[in-house]
Amino acid sequence: MPDDRVVGYANGIFELAKAEGELERVESELFSVAQALDGSNELRSALTDPQLPLDKKQAIIDDLLDGRASGLTVGLVQLLVSQGRASDLSEIARALVEEAAASREKAVAEVRSAVPLDDETVSRLAAGLSKATGKTVEVKVIVDASVIGGISARIGDTVIDGSLARRVDSLRQAVGR
Repeated sequence: MPDDRVVGYANGIFELAKAEGELERVESELFSVAQALDGSNELRSALTDPQLPLDKKQAIIDDLLDGRASGLTVGLVQLLVSQGRASDLSEIARALVEEAAASREKAVAEVRSAVPLDDETVSRLAAGLSKATGKTVEVKVIVDASVIGGISARIGDTVIDGSLARRVDSLRQAVGR
């Protein structure tokens, strides 16, 4: 469960993006920024480094998001970084995604895959996960090389792991290694 500050930032971003009519776009873009941070130790270190001046951090954000995100998303990321919340950005993005999905009466499925998934595959996954859970599911794909092959999905506290990495681990345990 995210802490109160994370939830507070997510609620504020939700309300602002909704008021601006850009909730889905901001939600998607902020989720992508969180993925970039999670996938790059160098980027995360730069944005969380207390010794790096704020103008340098904002230049990094501008370079990263230039033409790839709305002005609202860029401004929100800059605000979070300026408030010393870069280390919480991934949690804030996830809380925002959860809140936005709940406002649409849906559950969020975080699907980890070694490769990007096409729209048809994401739609089939959403249908299958909806049927398996009895909830209307919105799929957010996270590209994660550690998955190796297959997918792993998390919907709330439920994890469905069909990854090759899990199968290899199961085989290792079966042979006693």
